[in-house]
Amino acid sequence: MASFTLILLLSTFSLLPLSLSLAHSFTKIYSFGDSFTDTGNTRTSTGPTAFNYVSNPPYGVTFFHHPTNRYSDGRIVLDFLAESLSLPFLPPYRNSSAADQTHGVNFAVGGGCAIRYGFFVKHNVSFNLVPQSLQTQLVWFAKIAVAKGCKLQLDRRSPAAAPPPSKECAAVLGDALIWMGEIGANDYTSSLGSSVPIKTIQTLAVNSVVGFLQVLLNNGAKYIVVQGLPPTGCATYTFALSSPEDRDADGCVASSNRIALGHNAALKARLGSLRKQYPEAAILYADYYNAHLTVLRNPRKYGIVERYKACCGFGGGEFNFDIFNTCGTGLSAACANPSEYINWDGAHFTEAVNKVLANSFFNGTYCDPPFSYLLSKKLRSG
Repeated sequence: MASFTLILLLSTFSLLPLSLSLAHSFTKIYSFGDSFTDTGNTRTSTGPTAFNYVSNPPYGVTFFHHPTNRYSDGRIVLDFLAESLSLPFLPPYRNSSAADQTHGVNFAVGGGCAIRYGFFVKHNVSFNLVPQSLQTQLVWFAKIAVAKGCKLQLDRRSPAAAPPPSKECAAVLGDALIWMGEIGANDYTSSLGSSVPIKTIQTLAVNSVVGFLQVLLNNGAKYIVVQGLPPTGCATYTFALSSPEDRDADGCVASSNRIALGHNAALKARLGSLRKQYPEAAILYADYYNAHLTVLRNPRKYGIVERYKACCGFGGGEFNFDIFNTCGTGLSAACANPSEYINWDGAHFTEAVNKVLANSFFNGTYCDPPFSYLLSKKLRSG
């Protein structure tokens, strides 16, 4: 009888629109990543050098109508996730109190890398980076966990070798949605032109992300979404760093996109191994790369007029981008219609595109396994 009830419940769940199923399925989110996911851990005074004016107008103009230290004109993918779950927007770790943290915390840092900052300092390639890496975000999360009674075990071994999670840590992590936003793009960009091989960056960056996830899984995390890299060669700033001959069939910078594809392939392979090691967990890969390309290749469907040009920037012309006068500086200005642009400031997306990407992850085909799989596992667990 119990099995019949479960089958009936899952059948009913599968017939519901995913947007309805998302609501109230999680009560807290812990998110990590870089500027694509940051909701205020960096400000104009602390952000990456090339995009160091996020606290200035016109950032935030579309939805919040003032800067909120998000790298967009409005909401980002994480905000749409919170809205879908009927949760408030996640507070940034650096600007939140215990009262704000009931429904989770955002640890993502603009300009942050997957690899430890010291590695880049050692190789003299730390331009446009901030000292806070993914390891820093783990330290921050450990402090939040301790405040909730969980002393995080920083164990990256397989579950067979690692001790079981404590009851306190299982309570903190077991019902939470872990959102691993895109991280790694800064690692590659900062290393361009250096003596550090791209393959070394890929190995270290993917190892860092996977090791981070293993720590969370070994402490009781069960529901994880990991974003891959977007096609970085389609970001406005990459055109300024490349030769006109370095283009692919989509008109993007071919060399940058090859790096992103290589990274994503390595990351997906490692996530497949994690799924085998942690069969009780739902570990999803959010395909940022192909979700973005879908918008780029079908602009009319999404109301896009400008595929490569920055909405907010300086200089006009084909790209409206000047590395010395980026969005938020005195000479920069924003377009009148951000929803017709993919790129907001030359590196990050407009709110309109963030909304499309979010929908493609939650309701579309760009999560593997589908987001509905994660929700069904959560439903079965109660």
